[in-house]
Order: sequence, then structure tokens, then C-alpha cells
Amino acid sequence: MEDVAAVTARERPDVALVGLSESSEHALQLVEKIVHEAACPVNALIHAPDPDFVKEASKRGLFAYSIDIVLRRFTEYHDLECAFGRRAVTERANGILMERHSIDEPTAFEMLREHARPTNRKLVDAASAVVDGHRLLPKQPRSPAPTHGAGGSS
Repeated sequence: MEDVAAVTARERPDVALVGLSESSEHALQLVEKIVHEAACPVNALIHAPDPDFVKEASKRGLFAYSIDIVLRRFTEYHDLECAFGRRAVTERANGILMERHSIDEPTAFEMLREHARPTNRKLVDAASAVVDGHRLLPKQPRSPAPTHGAGGSS
């Protein structure tokens, strides 16, 4: 343990990592020694949540522990991945509606929203239905409705 203190004091690392193995007391002593000897944050690497260890280590100067950060980052990544997936489905549904109904993107998006709203469905669920069932939509784009000139009847 004396070596750890001397090495961290000499090397001046940006961060020190302490792994929690069989002895949490040994890890706690390392945290305390490194914090005292080196001017860097100490991060504990633990394999499973251990609130008692984290509480005691934080009293001794522990800066962070990795399980929490890893779980938080994974959750953020997963949420982002899901958001990209939802967006891709919605964009694909918009494209199908635009092609099949000869409409622009805002109109296609509004069509999806108007379909989802009365059925109390999420927009992505309505988009998935379009993507999954696009073979049920008209094969040829619809001809635009004729417009009548101003001034009344034809």
C-alpha cells in the first residue's frame, strides 16, 4: 500500500482507479491513501451496487464509482437508440404516405398525427402500422383533386 501512495504522488495521474475485490477495507484504505497523497479524483470500479462501500469511500474522498456512471450512460444510449429508431420509422412512414398519396412531408406527418390522435395511439405506433401495412395502400399515387377557379360553379 505504501507503493501506491508513492507512485500516485510521483506520477500525478489525472485520475486514480481503485478496484473493489474481496476486501472492501483494503480498497477503502487505498482510496484514503491516494486521496491524501495525490491531487486527483479517485474512482472505484465495482461490479455490483454496494451502497455501504460507496458511502464509506465517499467519506474518505472517493470522487465517483463506475457502476453508476456505466448504468446511467447505458440508459442514455438506449434511450437515444430508441429515439433514433422511432424517428426512422416515422420518416419511413412519411415517405410511404408522400409517395402513395402525392402529398408533401408536412401533410404526411399531419396525416399520421390525425390517425393516431382519435385512436389514442402513439405517433410511432401509427407510423409502424403504415410501414407494416403499406402494401394495403394504393399502388398508384392519387391524382390531385381538381381545383375550381374562383367565382363559383363550373
